[in-house]
Amino acid sequence: MKRTYPFLVGVTGGLGSGKSMVCRFFSEMGCRLFESDQVAKELQLHDPDVIKGISELFGPEVYSRDASGGLVLDRKKIAATVFSAPDKLDALNRLIHPRVSHEFRKAVLEARQQRTKILVKEAAILFESGGNEGLDAVIVVVADIQDRLERAMQKGMGTPEEIKRRIATQWPQEKLIAKADYVLFNKGSLDDLKKETEALCRTLLVAAASLCDTH
Repeated sequence: MKRTYPFLVGVTGGLGSGKSMVCRFFSEMGCRLFESDQVAKELQLHDPDVIKGISELFGPEVYSRDASGGLVLDRKKIAATVFSAPDKLDALNRLIHPRVSHEFRKAVLEARQQRTKILVKEAAILFESGGNEGLDAVIVVVADIQDRLERAMQKGMGTPEEIKRRIATQWPQEKLIAKADYVLFNKGSLDDLKKETEALCRTLLVAAASLCDTH
């Protein structure tokens, strides 16, 4: 017996791999997009329990107010702290990931009500956080290290050395590939990546139709 839509697809990849661009293409093709990292950032500014937990972990001074009174989080200070204190990163993840999972479950229900066929969950640390559990398929986006460095630098993510250190804290691409259902190699132009994403989307729609029904 078939289950109802949506078909749940995870998209992940290391820093500068191009996973966000792949997700944008999926969105343009009519898929619903859940951006785990963006949701996490929103929680850090609007969820009282998360704000309290972060203040206890890193000190209340990591939060300030902007000119309009809005809450601002010093993400660079947190990044510098967790880089030298992995236990604090683990604590931060334990604080945030269950709440992101809760928001994702709400997104699944909304997608079901709207008869959305594919719901794409974008997450930088999908496997590491256990965010792949319950998904129907996982796509890993990979790219050459030099391309990744250049993309990250263009986004203002730091010097090549800083970016390399951040990449070194993530799972290597080989480990991600080993756990993937589909792999997208981002090694050509944006147009090439879009065509590959479109082809994969057609494949996913076929897989979804064999598993799901609109009722």
